[in-house]
Amino acid sequence: MMLKQLTLVALAGLATATDPGRARVINKCNFDVTLWSVGSEISPPHTLAARGGKYSEQYTRDPKTGGRALKITREPDGLFKGKPQTNFAYTLDPDRLYYDLSDVFGDPFAGYRIQVVPSNSNCQSIVWPNGVPPAGSQVKTCTRESDTTLTLCA
Repeated sequence: MMLKQLTLVALAGLATATDPGRARVINKCNFDVTLWSVGSEISPPHTLAARGGKYSEQYTRDPKTGGRALKITREPDGLFKGKPQTNFAYTLDPDRLYYDLSDVFGDPFAGYRIQVVPSNSNCQSIVWPNGVPPAGSQVKTCTRESDTTLTLCA
């Protein structure tokens, strides 16, 4: 009986150790921003208040698109009006997490530092010192249980 209980405790520990991490966004800008979580469907808008608004979601694998993107605009309806947006995207695979940062329709955080920092220090950060994407690919990879945090106006 004791062996059975120890086995169950050990298995429970293994399941917890491999749970996926979280994608986080912190708004340190002096203005509100709006975020949508987008995969095959679009979430309702989330307003991240100026100077500390936060958003977090556990990584999931979208059944149709595979990945998800946290789309952020400075306007409350920016996603649907073609306003500049920063996209913090990720794809969760069985053994890895892929993440990147990109802008479309302009650079909503031009002049402000933005960065994605993983909780696993062995994984690479993405840093845009002036809020504008550098040339080349921004795709990084990390362990699936690592959190990644995008800080706006870091």
